[in-house]
Amino acid sequence: MSDIRKRRGVLGELLQNKAAYLLALPAAVYTVIFGYLTMPYLLIAFQKFNYKTGLFNSPWIGFDNFRFFFASPRAWEITFNTLKLNTLFIVFGTIAALLLAILFNELKSRLFSRIAQSTILFPHFLSWVIVSYVLYSLLSTEYGMVNRILEAIGMEPINWYSSPGYWTSILVGTHIWKDIGISLVIYLAAIAGIDESYYEAGRIDGATRMQLIRYITLPLLLPTVIILSLLALGKIMYGGFDMIYAIVKDNGLLYPTTEVIDTYVFRSLRNIGNPAQAMAIGLYQAVVGFILVYTSNKVVRKINPEHALF
Repeated sequence: MSDIRKRRGVLGELLQNKAAYLLALPAAVYTVIFGYLTMPYLLIAFQKFNYKTGLFNSPWIGFDNFRFFFASPRAWEITFNTLKLNTLFIVFGTIAALLLAILFNELKSRLFSRIAQSTILFPHFLSWVIVSYVLYSLLSTEYGMVNRILEAIGMEPINWYSSPGYWTSILVGTHIWKDIGISLVIYLAAIAGIDESYYEAGRIDGATRMQLIRYITLPLLLPTVIILSLLALGKIMYGGFDMIYAIVKDNGLLYPTTEVIDTYVFRSLRNIGNPAQAMAIGLYQAVVGFILVYTSNKVVRKINPEHALF
């Protein structure tokens, strides 16, 4: 009887919320096809993969494909660049989005707030190819706006595209400019969900606006910050291939500070043409990402179980 009731419950849920499940169907199908049905192909990371013999008939070679990356003299430099850039993206992106969300929440003019939010959100919908041309128009050695400003104030122009030292800051700034809008929307939604009675009680007790932010807004935003940070940690080993490759392209002069695992694997696969080696590095990224998320979540659960992701 319990099985029949359960089936009726599932069927009833589907019929009652069919519009919502229909909207979720494309994402669910995409996840099943590219997230689960492709998982057997992780095996090629341990094979000398041959397209003719296929997945289950290719010879096994153990961890030889992993040596392709770890034996490279630049392996640790590339891993460091990946971790450094993603850590900076998470830290400064979170801080900037929180500050903007609190600022917009304190604005009295709702019209100005909506216009400003739309303006900040707009870059999120631009492709990285377009962003790369915008950046080039600013940093071009001969015609870039930044160098013209430097010349106008009596400073020497900088050849940005041959100076790797500047590019960590440039990439972090560009990433924040492009993606801060979507984080801002999430934090504003979280702030909107805070019970107004907390603020009213604070005002009755004589709290200033800064004290309301410090003792009410920020603590109640903490669970959202933790969840988004844990999700971002899962991709900390993925360096944002679309951003890096669109902006840096094949400029070898910038590799010391901009080359990440994704772009390295892509260039290696393009030159060598071995998918098994690319899969080995992809598996390495996934395992490290999983360990980081699991460990971070375990630490959060020990400190405050209510803020843990799972």
